[in-house]
Amino acid sequence: MALLWPQRFELLLLAAAFLCGAVAAATLTRTQGSFSGCCPLYGVAALNGSFPALSQPSAPSVCYFVAGVSGLLALYCLLLLLFWVYSSCIEDSHRGPIGLRIALVISCVAIFLVLVSACILRFGTRSLCKSIVSLNITIRPLLG
Repeated sequence: MALLWPQRFELLLLAAAFLCGAVAAATLTRTQGSFSGCCPLYGVAALNGSFPALSQPSAPSVCYFVAGVSGLLALYCLLLLLFWVYSSCIEDSHRGPIGLRIALVISCVAIFLVLVSACILRFGTRSLCKSIVSLNITIRPLLG
């Protein structure tokens, strides 16, 4: 069955949301691992010798929340993407009103959680960057 352009656009958006969620979750988890499990969001940087280090990390649950929401969004979008690709190729299924309402409710909850996570990321990284800038570290070019 050939897909109409709005359905193709929806599948493209689901694929993009899956990639964004997966990359965000993996990146934040990797960053937290680089700081020995401490969450750098809302953290305060200090000089450890001549290198900047995290002196006051925030609670790890902040990073867990953001990574968890991103991971759940990625999983939801991947499952929805696979379902609609399967149903459009194998079956001749149409969306019923109940299925649309359920998807709408789940999407509204997901959008709310993503907005909360985006605010945490924005203000948390801003706080960390301000503390790094306040250290007045001068970066010298490497002379070869």
